[in-house]
Amino acid sequence: MPLSEQEQRLLDEMERHLMRNDADVVSAPRGGRSLSYRNIVYGTILVLLGLGGLIVGVSVPLIVVGVIGFVVMLGGVVLAVTPGRGPARVHDHADRSAARPGRPSSSFMDRMNDRWDRRQEGR
Repeated sequence: MPLSEQEQRLLDEMERHLMRNDADVVSAPRGGRSLSYRNIVYGTILVLLGLGGLIVGVSVPLIVVGVIGFVVMLGGVVLAVTPGRGPARVHDHADRSAARPGRPSSSFMDRMNDRWDRRQEGR
């Protein structure tokens, strides 16, 4: 069932509002780090090797080979979904103190407001 014109306009308005105000939330990767292409490739190779070992272990009456194949498959999946080690973001203490002069320790809400302001400025 298609949307009415009013519903379509409301949906478009909501989408524009979301993209304007929360673009960093929508486009941000989970957990702050993205998946590594290298880990995905190595994980896929391990899953395929483990699957081969599992098939060999089932077809030949060697349960140990099947168990090892399963463990290799599990390790490949874990490796594939593990985020890569990107460059860690270093917070400069001088930059933080320049943002709020005279306040060496800021509250949680102050830090959240500072982060929001930096996002809005595009830094």
